[in-house]
Amino acid sequence: MSTPSGPTRERHEQHPSAVVGERRQLIDVAYRLLGSPAEAEDAVQEAYARWYAMSPQQQEAIASPGAWLTTVAGRICLDVLGSARVRRERYVGPWIPEPLPDRAEWISGSTGGGRADPADLITLDESVSMAFLVVLESMTPAERVAFVLHDVFRYPFAEIAGIVGRAPTACRQLASSGRRRLRAAQAPAAPSAQAAQAVGQAVLVRRFKEAWEARDIRALVGLLDPDATMTADGGGLVGAVLRPVEGSVRIAQYVVHIADRAPGLTLLERTVNGRPGLVAQHAGTTVTVAAFDLAGGRVSRIWAVRNPEKLRRWTGADGP
Repeated sequence: MSTPSGPTRERHEQHPSAVVGERRQLIDVAYRLLGSPAEAEDAVQEAYARWYAMSPQQQEAIASPGAWLTTVAGRICLDVLGSARVRRERYVGPWIPEPLPDRAEWISGSTGGGRADPADLITLDESVSMAFLVVLESMTPAERVAFVLHDVFRYPFAEIAGIVGRAPTACRQLASSGRRRLRAAQAPAAPSAQAAQAVGQAVLVRRFKEAWEARDIRALVGLLDPDATMTADGGGLVGAVLRPVEGSVRIAQYVVHIADRAPGLTLLERTVNGRPGLVAQHAGTTVTVAAFDLAGGRVSRIWAVRNPEKLRRWTGADGP
């Protein structure tokens, strides 16, 4: 797995700009660990708060502020992941990571006070595809931290050991376990295949949109893998099926049923986590963001995020 920012870089300069310059890397790491831009921002802000709480002398004693911030942010994320597993046991229905729009498409580029939206700092590559993030959700917190830091960002196991509190050999085993989960899920293609697959996905998603708009169940079935699954996340705040819908026929019938129940639904082709997807709007408000995965030239998985708390970056987006 390639890394958007490369391995850890030693920093021997304590200039404030050098410390602040680590924020993009930290947000990139934290989002992949937590699956939520807001939680990633909170973790990174907490890491910076601990840095600035130290005296100048304590800061000067740290040879690499970047490595220090990564270690602290990683430990914070590890704690958040542990508590998140407990919270998600009480979550209504399936939990899907918060979808990211292309930075040119979201409604707001800032969080107020002139500070960039944390999502604007996230590198959109294969390691933030919905298929990849969903597999990360199946890992234990320690597996996820070790795998993401090593396989995605190329941090050495000796450094990861200081974050998860285990020996480097144990961290190697954790990353290996995460790798097996990824292979078992047949999640995303190698980086070299990403561009070609994205083009094919864009065509397939457009055809899916057209068939959905036409309420053409037969066409939808033809675009879906026979064993396809569709998972919806309403978070108990809006209506959503609580179990995955399985099979091409059932999925086709379900999406047509949704369209019939919501006259005036508008479907837009949009980038979702760096890959072609669909956005459904009703009366100008985004009500669903759908991410897709392919297998054998057909749609194999659909993740439909309907929880309005996860759609704040999409609400009010303009039409085509």
